[in-house]
Amino acid sequence: MLLQGKTALITGGASGIGRAAALLFAREGAKVTIADRDVDGGQEAASAITSAGGKAIFVEADVTSETAVAAMVAATVEAFGGLDVAFNNAGGPGRYANETELDVLAYRRIVDLNMTSTWLCMKYEIPAMLARGGGAIVNNASRNAQAAAPNLFAYNSTKAAIVGMTRSAAVDHAADNIRVNALLPGFTLTPMVEQALKGKGLIAAGNIEARIPMRRMGTSEEQAEAALWLCSDRASFVTGTTLVVDGGHSAAL
Repeated sequence: MLLQGKTALITGGASGIGRAAALLFAREGAKVTIADRDVDGGQEAASAITSAGGKAIFVEADVTSETAVAAMVAATVEAFGGLDVAFNNAGGPGRYANETELDVLAYRRIVDLNMTSTWLCMKYEIPAMLARGGGAIVNNASRNAQAAAPNLFAYNSTKAAIVGMTRSAAVDHAADNIRVNALLPGFTLTPMVEQALKGKGLIAAGNIEARIPMRRMGTSEEQAEAALWLCSDRASFVTGTTLVVDGGHSAAL
């Protein structure tokens, strides 16, 4: 029970890595707030937790809105008495385009979805954690923060920026007993990736798996386990770092 007695907030918790993390954190003893724009998926995930005997609420939230993020954190504190753990997982790839092909609106949209949302979440999560005497934050970046994929300029650059924001916040709040780290997933078979594989955005799954030393994509549950460790007291001396979970993809030529 790595999170026994703690309260966790997970954005993008209606599906994929976020949903897997919500279920896992609850099994490890946390009271969980699931935040997402997907009302049906978010409510289903919260129901899955409560049906299993855990405690969870769903909050509809657009994490690109400061008002919505403030309300999301406030709802968590009101429901569970405070905030100890946050997994800022919401984000997306945006448009497949290089830097010359992007228009300003498309670029700003992905900046808001990935970068601005991460900043806003930390802006309101950290004061709530200070009131509890500390906490742990994990920001979901991507392997692409370290190794750019072609025609994903906005995604690559915003995920790299999340790593920078993570390090800065970690330094700012290390003395406050708040740890901030970044999870860098590689190819993970989430509903979002499955949808992309059906279109023209990604190369065929078989070609992806051939480039990964472990010869498969990761699962949402495997990424959730990594986030859990970073959020738990077992990572008590870990802050300002990145954890790459990609089956050895980054290590291979």
